[in-house]
Amino acid sequence: MKKRSLLFASLLLLVVLYYPVKLVAGPYYEGKRITIIVGFGPGGGNDRMARLFAKHLPKHIPGKPTIIVDNMAGASSMIASNHIFNVAKPNGLTIGAVNKALPMAQLLKIEGLNFDLTKFSWIGSTAIETTVLTIRTDLPYKTFNDLLKTESPIKVGGTGPMELSSVFVVLLRDFVGLKVKEVTYPSGTVAMLAVERKEVDARGGSYSSLKPFIERGLVRPIIRGQASEPEIENLPMDQDFAQDKKAKTLMAMLSAPDYIGRPFVAPPGTPADIMKVLRDAFSKAAEDPELLEDAKKNMLTVKYVPAEECSKVISYVLNQPQDIIREFSKYIKF
Repeated sequence: MKKRSLLFASLLLLVVLYYPVKLVAGPYYEGKRITIIVGFGPGGGNDRMARLFAKHLPKHIPGKPTIIVDNMAGASSMIASNHIFNVAKPNGLTIGAVNKALPMAQLLKIEGLNFDLTKFSWIGSTAIETTVLTIRTDLPYKTFNDLLKTESPIKVGGTGPMELSSVFVVLLRDFVGLKVKEVTYPSGTVAMLAVERKEVDARGGSYSSLKPFIERGLVRPIIRGQASEPEIENLPMDQDFAQDKKAKTLMAMLSAPDYIGRPFVAPPGTPADIMKVLRDAFSKAAEDPELLEDAKKNMLTVKYVPAEECSKVISYVLNQPQDIIREFSKYIKF
């Protein structure tokens, strides 16, 4: 009996040595719940992107955790970012979907910002959001050069100085000589209705958000920022028309966050092995045919941008000389 017990113990030890993971513990995320905190209200692009990934991520994470979305809107996602940076535990169970413009907020030391983007645990971005200026197709302007020759200003619908696409147009006005008159509306939806009604001539915004109107033939893209997407890579770029180095730098800085159009972060200090799981999952989900089909239905364009590329964007924006920062601060509002 004693020999039999010793034999059983020896066999059990051998099994544990050869199959330690399966017997000692399941995957880290098994039986757990991940919360994606979205720094915006329900229904917008960042919220829809977060919910899209919340639906499809579990099958790409060992252990298949439950994933929920929690909206924490306010202050251009700074409230959510402050929470993720200062309150959320670095255990991989809290993810933030935040504003691509946060590098500018940190650069300009906006009041209420209590985080450091360089210290977040970056998962990556799920899209590139190229800024474009579109013009109504019933107008005679075929190229950006045609616009530059106009005698009277074109009317551009926007939502105010906090909208980056409005800054895009202002830089074209101040440094390229585009004649524009800005007309402010309470939302992007209302601004596009104004285009439909021919109250305004043009609308700036991300290519992905304007794409449905482009495909309908209501507007055509006429110029873009530095970031690009395959369908518009042949469009002229704003910097092509800038005459001096300062203008080109300001335009490049404004375009930089477009490369991280839908950023996702985790709290500082999240362990490297957990971050690898999350990054791998986002990367695989971004190529998942079922996710891409859902993205198409939701009019979302998905492209995974790795964490290291996001860090390069952050570094570029935050490491500008003081004279450029002072000039840039004249245009950016929060």
